[in-house]
Amino acid sequence: MEMFRRIFSTAAFLAAFAATAASAQIELKFATDSGDRDSPSGKALAAWANAVKDGSNGEIDVKVFYQNELGGQLEVFDLFVAGEVDAMISWPSTSYDKRIGILNTPYMVTSWDEALDAYKPGGWANGVLNTVFNDIGLKYFGAWPEGFSGVASRGSYALDLDSAKGMKVRTPPLFPFPQILESMGYQTAAIDWGEVYTSIQTGVVDGDAGNVIYWDYEYFRDVLDYYVRTKHTFVTGNLLVNLETYEELTDEQKKLVEETAIATMEAQFVAAKAEDEHYVQLAVESGMEYFELTDEQLAPIVEKVRAEVWPQMEPDVGKDVMDLIRAEVD
Repeated sequence: MEMFRRIFSTAAFLAAFAATAASAQIELKFATDSGDRDSPSGKALAAWANAVKDGSNGEIDVKVFYQNELGGQLEVFDLFVAGEVDAMISWPSTSYDKRIGILNTPYMVTSWDEALDAYKPGGWANGVLNTVFNDIGLKYFGAWPEGFSGVASRGSYALDLDSAKGMKVRTPPLFPFPQILESMGYQTAAIDWGEVYTSIQTGVVDGDAGNVIYWDYEYFRDVLDYYVRTKHTFVTGNLLVNLETYEELTDEQKKLVEETAIATMEAQFVAAKAEDEHYVQLAVESGMEYFELTDEQLAPIVEKVRAEVWPQMEPDVGKDVMDLIRAEVD
């Protein structure tokens, strides 16, 4: 009798397990093009994917892929647009649509509260980005922010337009980053990431201009003396889903994917701000001097950059989009 009970219990467990496995009607692939499983973006991706799986009552299974596991950045985005990847935390190239460059618009927002209001569902930037991403078959949920960029330098620093004139800084080799820093008064050199340390060390440039403080502290702190938070760009990834995949979901499943994406965004706004403040403290403790520009110090820089760089973006982003941005920030 005891043996019968054990056999029956085992059979019942296996039957229940098989039923649960069979009830997973959909398998979704979640990926990020920037970050391994232990990175902030990797952990956030896993949390989003698991929230979808756990909230689906067994209807959805997920597989998670981290940086380089499916190929390079452009290869993974190709798979995403083709529907071979279903959801991403992504830093997409403008090669699919130049309007994605709206993400690099200088001084589009200048505070964390402004950024959240703009990028969350119902926000004006969210609406613009959804239009752009929809055109390449993707749905945009919101931002996955890293923070506001600044200028990290060696030997000297600039807090205004005039004092920037004698300095040469590295920018990412992408439009409109050199144009932004030149409008701010700097000389620029567009240099790939792998050559930044040597370029600062040997004096080719006086510093790096295009990152949140984490990157300059983590990789270049022994060749840098100053970090000035100029806020010229808001650095953010994007929470996206393949539109065809999304449309094939039930209404409840769509709601689950969207609500968990929004929760991921909101959590990152809190975490990124705290992490940024943490790295400011670490940078100061390591010997770097940190400057946060006041609204009064920023005002003439913001006015000049918007006046000079925004018109240069119109051929790529579109005058209608730039006019919308102007209307929102005025």
